[in-house]
Amino acid sequence: MASRPNILWYCSDQQRWDTIRALGQAHISTPTLDALCAGGVAFQRAYTQSPICTPARASFLTGRYPATHQVYRNGNAWFPSQETLVTRLFADAGYDCGLVGKLHLTAAKYYEKRSDDGYRVFHWSHHPHPDFMRGHDYENWLRHEKKVDPVELYAPHNAFCGPGVATEYHQTTWVSEMAIRFITEQRDGPWMLSLNPFDPHAPFDAPPEYLAKVDTESLPMPLFRESDIERQRAFTAIDQQTKVAVDPRVRNKIQAVVETEHDLVASAPPRAYDALEVKANYYAMIMLIDDQLRRIIDMLRATGQLERTLIVYMSDHGDLLGDHGLILKGCRFFDGLVRVPLIFSWPGQLASGLQSEALVETVDVAPTLLEAAGLAVPRSMQGRSLLPLMQGKSDPHHHKSAVLSEFKDSIGGPQHTDHSHGSMVCDGRYKTVVYHGHRIGELYDLHNDPGEFNNLWDDPAARDLKLEQLKRHLDTMMASVSAGPERSVAY
Repeated sequence: MASRPNILWYCSDQQRWDTIRALGQAHISTPTLDALCAGGVAFQRAYTQSPICTPARASFLTGRYPATHQVYRNGNAWFPSQETLVTRLFADAGYDCGLVGKLHLTAAKYYEKRSDDGYRVFHWSHHPHPDFMRGHDYENWLRHEKKVDPVELYAPHNAFCGPGVATEYHQTTWVSEMAIRFITEQRDGPWMLSLNPFDPHAPFDAPPEYLAKVDTESLPMPLFRESDIERQRAFTAIDQQTKVAVDPRVRNKIQAVVETEHDLVASAPPRAYDALEVKANYYAMIMLIDDQLRRIIDMLRATGQLERTLIVYMSDHGDLLGDHGLILKGCRFFDGLVRVPLIFSWPGQLASGLQSEALVETVDVAPTLLEAAGLAVPRSMQGRSLLPLMQGKSDPHHHKSAVLSEFKDSIGGPQHTDHSHGSMVCDGRYKTVVYHGHRIGELYDLHNDPGEFNNLWDDPAARDLKLEQLKRHLDTMMASVSAGPERSVAY
């Protein structure tokens, strides 16, 4: 046990892949994440298994694809008892496991039904805004330790986009406070800590002091062409939080809407918004995460634990953030939504400063952590460990020939009546998107069209390419379905 690493697993919520300075985003300051990249391995082409929270989290926590674990919906009533979380495996192996923040494997309004998750410490807070029926741990911290009323604190902050609560009271700060308490506990064996702040998920409400650090006017506009408005009309029936594309170059101020329901502010975008103001808040929230993560790493260093701690930083999925006139998420598969940051750092054990171009998936995280700890990877896990790649034992720029992301009736509510089922397969150059039950689809050549503007789906000149890629699409989807229990040796 003494030789096994501690594991610090930090998962932000709804963070795009292109939001780290060391990986090319010049308009954001992320020195902590930059340092992790410099001292570890950053995957430039990591894809989520779903563009929606619950199926994405179910996938990376089980190491299994949605078609196998069958957890497709946000708001599902329970988590399947036959599915085993990787945190349960670590707890069974003697790790002291803790969670701070979001879990979101089942419906999470007011509280969340826990599965057999393996966490001894469970500081749960789905989102920062007060839930009026039942207080969560972050609310209790505000009320009892910070001596503020959570309802009064958040009452002025009810806009889709605008300054939020101060850093001192922020949920991301609370995550670090609870993390530091956990990692400084006295214990004999290794620990695993899952940290899941709600940021940079909407509403876009960074602390004013962080928002002041971002030069809004210098930010680039979202990926957009005038043809996007007409192009997106074909997808209006598909379930997504943005129903109608708008021109993000038109900078409309958002009026604060007085809502008691956090969900209405966080998931129902206004028809008009200021895309650069949204982006500024989004970047500022990530900058806060970066600073708060540094506090935890500094404590690991101060307590002599850093050298024996494996750190993984990732997100569950991204955000459209105005690209193609769309915002937030839904049954869409543009890179801004399905491509996520994924960084591993473990001093002396992994490659240093490697920026890998390998196609990887978040389903690969669980088996990677198990192998790094010297634990057996169950045959039922479908992800493939990244450890050989990160230790120089395999090609650092190749892991999989294709990646898969899927949406199936994943968001509810009366405005989402199609119960859409969409799937995406990307082989690094070509991306196909099938909206099952609909004629429309998408085919992009990412080498020649990285912005995903030129949909080749109905292009007669791309007919043979489309057929070839649809065959790959079908094969990749079918490979994500488990064959079930092992065959009996007595067969």
